[in-house]
Amino acid sequence: MTTAAPIRLGISSCLLGQTVRFDGGHKRDGFLSDTFGRFVEWVPVCPEVEAGFGTPREAMRLLNDDGRLRLVTTRGAVDLTDTMVRFARGRVERLDQERLCGYVLKKDSPSCGMARVKVYDKNNVPARTGQGLFATALRARYPFLPIEEEGRLVDPRIRDNFVERVFAYRRVMDLFAVPGRSARWCTSTPPTS
Repeated sequence: MTTAAPIRLGISSCLLGQTVRFDGGHKRDGFLSDTFGRFVEWVPVCPEVEAGFGTPREAMRLLNDDGRLRLVTTRGAVDLTDTMVRFARGRVERLDQERLCGYVLKKDSPSCGMARVKVYDKNNVPARTGQGLFATALRARYPFLPIEEEGRLVDPRIRDNFVERVFAYRRVMDLFAVPGRSARWCTSTPPTS
């Protein structure tokens, strides 16, 4: 009897209890690590630590710089945008090898937030209009991958929908695992002609 490969999902490392947050803490999510974690294999990623920003580190935020989104530290105003964008592009490409069937991001994060991340204007006034830089790269590279934020997963309908999409995505991946077929279309940006 052959055992199927585990369903693999990417996840923001802090949600599994890894102490990677700017303050050296974590944001462990019991549902993800204890309940859903029994049925999937997690692939943890912390873009800020993996990009070399360290732990603990100065907090960061998104800044609207005349229409250009910038990632800057809160006290020193160090611009980390280029470093994060370069890292994010390379890291999401390497995720191709992980055969992910979904991804759970940390809400409100300037790197991982999927939606409604605070973006500050030149007067230091925030608006919830942003998306984290890593999340942007992830969603651009994998437009069909089920992606959700942990904060939205407390809603039972959203959680059930996400779980169903993950398992459906896995079935499609398995269907195209037959020799001679390619599932490339469902794991990355479709090729342009």
